[in-house]
Amino acid sequence: MAEITAGMVKELREKTGAGMMDAKNALVENKGDIEAAVDWLRKKGLAKAAKKSSRTAAEGLVAVEVSGTTGAVVEVNSETDFVARNEEFQAFVRKVSSAAVTKAADHASLLTSDIGGKNVQDTLTDLIAKIGENMAVRRMSKLTVSKGTVVGYMHNAVAPNLGKIGVLVALQSEGDKAKLEALGKQIAMHVAAAFPQYLRREDVDASAIERERDVLREQAKAEGKPADIVEKMLAGRINKFYEEICLLEQKFVIDGETKISKLLENAAQDVGAPVTLAGYARIQLGEGIEKEETDFAAEVAKVANG
Repeated sequence: MAEITAGMVKELREKTGAGMMDAKNALVENKGDIEAAVDWLRKKGLAKAAKKSSRTAAEGLVAVEVSGTTGAVVEVNSETDFVARNEEFQAFVRKVSSAAVTKAADHASLLTSDIGGKNVQDTLTDLIAKIGENMAVRRMSKLTVSKGTVVGYMHNAVAPNLGKIGVLVALQSEGDKAKLEALGKQIAMHVAAAFPQYLRREDVDASAIERERDVLREQAKAEGKPADIVEKMLAGRINKFYEEICLLEQKFVIDGETKISKLLENAAQDVGAPVTLAGYARIQLGEGIEKEETDFAAEVAKVANG
């Protein structure tokens, strides 16, 4: 019997969208012949989902779930918002978010996590075949603290813990739990609105700073400033750049004045212990996916004109 390798299984799954075990069985039945295995899967209806794989899935849902001091936020995409309102799709997204919190360390392990007797990827393949739209478990983020709280927040929820912008905030502290939860929710609301790209200055990639410095330098030169003045201006403008992209440097959206770092410092007295923002995660539905724009008028005209 031909040896069935993991690479062969991967290739067949990419061609057909079939589940892992279905792909392996197809290869075994057809002695490792990938094209014959494709036909075998098609005949059994197990490659149906692959027909949808070329269509853009930029709708769907973001889910947030917290268990104890661990939280996860996941994005599951569909082609249309109509499917995002489907109860079966929503139930699947909830199972995925639960698996993200309790079983998965990262996106790859999430796809192989069991949810009701099948792994996430195979369950998704079945759902694609049933509903008839391309779907994808696109990404996840997970945060945990040893002491303190992880707060989940869903902006404009369409159902409990389901929506289009999900946020996690992890606060490390031995202070009052209820007060930490309230603080965490306020910061999470800020993250949803302000869209920070980094937690602190030290996290910003040096090349990103240098690119920004070059842009600002050229802008200052274009204003006709002398070289020595330009360099002095750069320091102030780079600080402004940090304030725009780093969460701890941003001004709290609720009062428009207090830096998030200062907000945490002030909160220590209220909660009864120092508070550290250990991390945050923000996932916005469809972010970074290039959607196809359809000119419906042109499509109608095309059909009318044969």
